[in-house]
Amino acid sequence: MRILVAEDEKSLNRVITKQLKASGYSVDSCFNGEEAYDMISMTEYDAAVFDVMMPKTDGFTLLKKIRREGNELPVLFLTARDSIEDRVEGLDIGADDYLVKPFAFEELLARIRVLIRKNSVSKSNVICVGDLTVDISSRTVSRNGSIIQLSAKEYELLQYLAVNNGIVLSREKIEDHIWNYDYEGGTNVVDVYIRYLRKKIDDNYDVKLIHTVRGMGYVLRVEK
Repeated sequence: MRILVAEDEKSLNRVITKQLKASGYSVDSCFNGEEAYDMISMTEYDAAVFDVMMPKTDGFTLLKKIRREGNELPVLFLTARDSIEDRVEGLDIGADDYLVKPFAFEELLARIRVLIRKNSVSKSNVICVGDLTVDISSRTVSRNGSIIQLSAKEYELLQYLAVNNGIVLSREKIEDHIWNYDYEGGTNVVDVYIRYLRKKIDDNYDVKLIHTVRGMGYVLRVEK
């Protein structure tokens, strides 16, 4: 899942970004509201973390702007402004959640998982597609009861396919969600990782779950 972190306190921004990446997310970060708006305009994110008191464009103004444009990006405000009035205003203008600094990173992770579930096919942390099980909380994968070991990127790709199971995802959409702006790999990276996943998820089973839809992309589903 791809997340945007907009936080002007650079040390905190770096820590959040590092921790989110270590937790398996693809992360882009910026330090002011104008830059955040430009990134949101160019990229489809699964969730965003906004500071409220950012330079150039503050978090409240930024959220109002993207909501007026019909963008339903799940947004969590992360801020030192802890009054009831501030929380109510943030939620009333369209925020999905509000977390006050200082905070426990485990709580931030849990809240981000809730935001992502809101826009996914599955509303649970455990997703089952046929005999394949993906546990988002523990980041474990099993098929027919057997644990499958995946690399970080393989897991990210499988999780994205799983939360959108039954939906055909284009190569471009997958790449946009799994690899951030810093990626400098080859143009066929999605195809390469799909091959890796198939070898681990499908090769030893008669029923295949990862399917190519010619001219459109890939889908995780049980074929009838």
